[in-house]
Amino acid sequence: MEHPRLLEHLTRDFSLLRAAVVAAEPTAPVPTCPKWSVADLTRHVAQVYLHKTECIRLNAFPEAWPEDIPSDPLTALDRYYERLTSAFAEHSPTDPAATWHEPDQTVGFWIRRMALETVTHRVDAELAAGGPVSPVASDLALDGVDEVLTLFLGYGSIRWDDDFGSLLEAPDPRTLSVSTGHHAWTVRATPAGVEVREAATGLDGEALVSGEAEPLLLWLWNRGGDGDVHLSGDQALLDQFHALRTAATQ
Repeated sequence: MEHPRLLEHLTRDFSLLRAAVVAAEPTAPVPTCPKWSVADLTRHVAQVYLHKTECIRLNAFPEAWPEDIPSDPLTALDRYYERLTSAFAEHSPTDPAATWHEPDQTVGFWIRRMALETVTHRVDAELAAGGPVSPVASDLALDGVDEVLTLFLGYGSIRWDDDFGSLLEAPDPRTLSVSTGHHAWTVRATPAGVEVREAATGLDGEALVSGEAEPLLLWLWNRGGDGDVHLSGDQALLDQFHALRTAATQ
């Protein structure tokens, strides 16, 4: 997706996130983030925004927080969202920035990541507020599905294999497909990591996970139940994929 479009999504979803935070009690539990209150969620997003702003400013990961974060979570959220979006406005997406994805050390990486981080936590905030959950734009949801599969699962299983525990010691190497609309990916677990590749169709493999982009994205992030997507094929392979994507998104 083009970066201007990602920034449009970031603006919209931040506005919705903030509105949900204001509508909710700070102590209200966040059903999709066990042990977190709305205040905890708000503080977390604010800290993420500050950290990524520093990654851009320093072109390095900050060794310590650059300042004391405001005690009021909403104040912190507003302050660091303003700094993040100012940093995006002051840089080209191709400008260098420190990221955790070695092949892409650019500001553009953080534009995409923050748009997708924000929409996920916007859903969390709306659920905690008890109101309706606003739709996720279809193009953003599709991009998010690709990010979970290729970056968090594919790249992450190689870069941070310890996070996957024993799941990759002797995995089932058969292929599982993930499909939404005209887009599909094949997923194959190996001891060296999870291989994720784009596919022409979702017909390859012994198991299939499919659905519309929005519910598929939320399911991949454990924000939806199995009834929100279509699961078919070998159950053992589906169970392995469930464990792998949970490890990748924890």
